[in-house]
Amino acid sequence: MIEDNENLVEVKIGALIMDPNTNTPIVVLKGIDSETVLPIWVGAFEANAIALEVEKVVPQRPMTHDLLRNLVIECGLTANRVIISDLLENTFFASIELTDENGDPMMLDSRPSDAIALALRLDCPIYVRQHVLDLSASSRQPEAEPESEDLGPLPDDWPELIG
Repeated sequence: MIEDNENLVEVKIGALIMDPNTNTPIVVLKGIDSETVLPIWVGAFEANAIALEVEKVVPQRPMTHDLLRNLVIECGLTANRVIISDLLENTFFASIELTDENGDPMMLDSRPSDAIALALRLDCPIYVRQHVLDLSASSRQPEAEPESEDLGPLPDDWPELIG
């Protein structure tokens, strides 16, 4: 079922950084109309897919998320939004909200990293449920929080950082 906008916070990519302790990529989501900051640890391949789209790098052949974008479009679907919907046992959950040609809604379960990579390719908004933000804030240890609110620009050499 498609949920309403209540308790949803719209976010955008604030930064792509590396966790110095685990050498794992982190996608930092930043609130569009708020000071919300949500770090999500992701895999290297998914981080690379996000970075390529953020930097508008076009691969010679379609990558997996490009293929999924093409499939959504060719099937006549419209991506309405992506929702980071839950946080359970340190694992984030997301869904991709689509509408078919008849206006019928459908929700696809997704990992947040894949949903974000697809949202960037389909130019649809990304939301986080307030419940997820509350859980994340209460579960983060002080050393895991970003050191400053200024997340800075995306690294120019991001693909090399994770390669």
